[in-house]
Amino acid sequence: MVLTGAGVSAESGIKTFRDSDGLWEGHDVMEVASPYGFARNPEVVLDFYNQRRRQLLKVLPNSAHKALAELEIHHDVTIITQNVDDLHERAGSTDVIHLHGELLKVRCTSDENLIMDWKQDLNLGDLSKNQDQLRPHIVWFGEMVPMMDVAVEVIEKADVLVIVGTSMQVYPAAGLVQYAKEETPIYFVDPKPTVSETKRIKVFAENATTGVPKVVELLK
Repeated sequence: MVLTGAGVSAESGIKTFRDSDGLWEGHDVMEVASPYGFARNPEVVLDFYNQRRRQLLKVLPNSAHKALAELEIHHDVTIITQNVDDLHERAGSTDVIHLHGELLKVRCTSDENLIMDWKQDLNLGDLSKNQDQLRPHIVWFGEMVPMMDVAVEVIEKADVLVIVGTSMQVYPAAGLVQYAKEETPIYFVDPKPTVSETKRIKVFAENATTGVPKVVELLK
């Protein structure tokens, strides 16, 4: 089981969640990533995600994404990602759980189960078959994380846990580790690790593109 965060995608050129000043592309996060923000100014929110979507379509998977895909040759691998991009899938990973939604999908504002693939800009007036406005298929602040129960089930069964490019500070994802079996070894890859090495935890204090291939080589 591999848990990935923004640090994996950052090296492909995708900006991480927020800047040090707490702003996201100059916006307060709640303006562009909450139901309140969408209700208040939907055009700003749609434009924000349109820019993110355009950027995603220009970047490529990096060596960390590719190494994790290669691991499937040797092991049964499930990736649980906090990222909303499709770089794991493009690299070849076949079992990816997106905790926070997917940027290349949209959904109906009145029926969250009505989800569509979407690669172009999303604008006001783009409607679902229910004739309701479409919105980004992203889990915003204040919304439930529908894939959390699935992720917990996966972690409970994991024989090995790999954590890459995440500070493990964002909940509820950060709480997932507690569901792993006590004897499950953990490999932690992050240039600024928030955990210390123990008998159970092996830390690679480096970027995903160099650290993940090392972990994959060990796990082969």
